[in-house]
Amino acid sequence: MKRINNALISVFHKDGLGPIVEKLHDLGVTMYSTGGTQRFIQDLDLPVTAVESLTAYPSILDGRVKTLHPKVFGGILARREAGHLSELAQFEIPLFDLVIVDLYPFEKTVESSEEEDEIIEKIDIGGIALIRAAAKNYKDVVVVPSMEDYDYLLEIVDNEGAETSLDQRRHLAARAFAVSSHYDTAIFNWMKRGTEVSGWRWSYSPGTPLRYGENPHQSAEFYGDLEASFTQLNGKALSYNNLVDIDAAINLMSEFKDASPAFVVMKHTNACGVAIRPTVLEAWKAALAGDPVSAFGGILISNHPIDLATAQEIDKIFYEVLIAPGFDDDALDFLSKKSKRILLRLKDYSGNRRLAKALLKGTIVQDADGVSDGREDFKVVTKKSPSDREVEDMIFANACVKHLKSNAIALIKDQQLLGMGCGQTSRVDACRQAIDKASRMGFDLQGAVMASDAFFPFPDSIELAHQTGITAVVQPGGSIKDGLSIDYCDNNQLAMVFTGHRHFKH
Repeated sequence: MKRINNALISVFHKDGLGPIVEKLHDLGVTMYSTGGTQRFIQDLDLPVTAVESLTAYPSILDGRVKTLHPKVFGGILARREAGHLSELAQFEIPLFDLVIVDLYPFEKTVESSEEEDEIIEKIDIGGIALIRAAAKNYKDVVVVPSMEDYDYLLEIVDNEGAETSLDQRRHLAARAFAVSSHYDTAIFNWMKRGTEVSGWRWSYSPGTPLRYGENPHQSAEFYGDLEASFTQLNGKALSYNNLVDIDAAINLMSEFKDASPAFVVMKHTNACGVAIRPTVLEAWKAALAGDPVSAFGGILISNHPIDLATAQEIDKIFYEVLIAPGFDDDALDFLSKKSKRILLRLKDYSGNRRLAKALLKGTIVQDADGVSDGREDFKVVTKKSPSDREVEDMIFANACVKHLKSNAIALIKDQQLLGMGCGQTSRVDACRQAIDKASRMGFDLQGAVMASDAFFPFPDSIELAHQTGITAVVQPGGSIKDGLSIDYCDNNQLAMVFTGHRHFKH
């Protein structure tokens, strides 16, 4: 345990600071401070030493320089060993055991102002330096890097007095570098917006702050290089949910990147509309017909450039994001009239080869599902072989079902998604959901094909599909009861192929 004797306090937000400084005073801690924080402590009738009296320099340059001095940083960075301590004594520098900082509100200023001078003045220099110095020396120094950590410090002093453990100091040091990284990234993103340098591409965007996580009460950041995948041409800042859906949309469209014009409508990472047609406009109309209700607020992606006629049709619905490899000039001008509409020019269909997910206080990592089943992967297991048209639809169907949450079923006819069932706890429920969706959208399933992301443990789903007019089935196979499904198909003149590749997506 280490005792806190001297504290340096320099914060923007004072809310919640009062109980801390009162407790520190009661514990005999000497407090040093600057500017508004110093006045706040004095207004509480508590003793506080001005940093200026230590450094012999006043706050200068309109407050830009207050704490940047060896007598401040020496007291923070000194190791508690003979050599460092003798130097501190030589130069009359006090040790600092606690540093409390809350940075200038840069992000809130960016949100509320477009005045560059005002924003620039909210770039904290001294505060960032203080928290990084204190965090570096966490073995001896407690750092509180944000008002969000006031309660944690108060809990410590309430329970432990002026003593802190190494684990507590290390935890706060990690918090300090998280705060510093987030803050610097926000400045980086503001600085680079709108800048273009010939031959240069931003390749590093550490911890890009997002508007929020899946819900407004969750914070979120992106670590990586968004510019490698797309260029944002218009619209508001991307959110966590936007990025998750964009990733799902690009992954699905990668199955059709070399096809005739294809359009996909994504909602909550699942496709609710997919179609291939001779023109982009026809592909859009066919994809939208898959579920025009779910398309509201969705993510749209095309594998061909967007022309004006298609843009005008798309504009008839509300959507979050439109992604395409290009936009005709007049289409881009038309779509950009709505300033919040997110338009992305797609650069690269390839995603990460390795996928990670955080769970159980750790991370699991796997290879991406890079298998795309084609005609050569199909093994006909029934007496009846599928027609060429059915084979093409089964390839399309298998590409779609691969990107739906398990348990998943996709119903396809003429290169169009008619119905999908996804995220169900049984395969027969997924099948019922897909059939119901197709029926409600007014589609005729006669001659359609069905794809499943995993084997059918029983023939019940195939029986349901057959009753609606479906004539061909594609599935991985591998059940000990595959024979029951094969027999049902043979007895009812259905074609079925096995791929040998399961496509679970959890």
